[in-house]
Amino acid sequence: MPKPRRIGYIRVSTDKQHVDRQVMQLENNCDLLRIEYISAVATERPVFNALLEELCAGDTFVVVDIDRAFRSAIDAILTAEQLDARGVRFEILDFPLNTGSDEGAFVYGILALAAQLERRIIRRRTMEGLEAARRRGVRLGRPARLTDTTVRGAHAWMVEADLPCRYVAALLGVSRLTLQRGFHRLQLNYPITPKEREDP
Repeated sequence: MPKPRRIGYIRVSTDKQHVDRQVMQLENNCDLLRIEYISAVATERPVFNALLEELCAGDTFVVVDIDRAFRSAIDAILTAEQLDARGVRFEILDFPLNTGSDEGAFVYGILALAAQLERRIIRRRTMEGLEAARRRGVRLGRPARLTDTTVRGAHAWMVEADLPCRYVAALLGVSRLTLQRGFHRLQLNYPITPKEREDP
């Protein structure tokens, strides 16, 4: 019978983001690591899906925190139930719990909802900030108005709130290329998503 394994899953939104923190926490706790560069809300996650198929009874699926693996509370809860039915353990390093127990399953559900809420709050605050800027008369739609501060703010929205670059560019009233030039000017990595790489 194969020896049970501990397999860690790491997700970052783009290949420009660092995985060092997650690697450092997982490498001493896992036998194998799987890394995926994709948005949390992407409909297809090839590495994640392949890992779920790879897991066998007795194995442990390990993540640093809950929002690294799941796109929503429902997604998290359903996946945990499926893993449990297959005899696969699930472990969150930032909040150790046993998903096989009733108490652990309850706490896990609360964590999943909290992670989903946090992402929604970040997005909402970003939108509210843009609307407030418009009400103050800030001109966001002219390329000449893409000051260093605006470019850095756009970069932060895309990285921290996981907002698509086309969406941020549209809110600023500029093209994606204009925004990319701003990032280049300030020597900021352009946080492009895998899906955007496939677009012409």
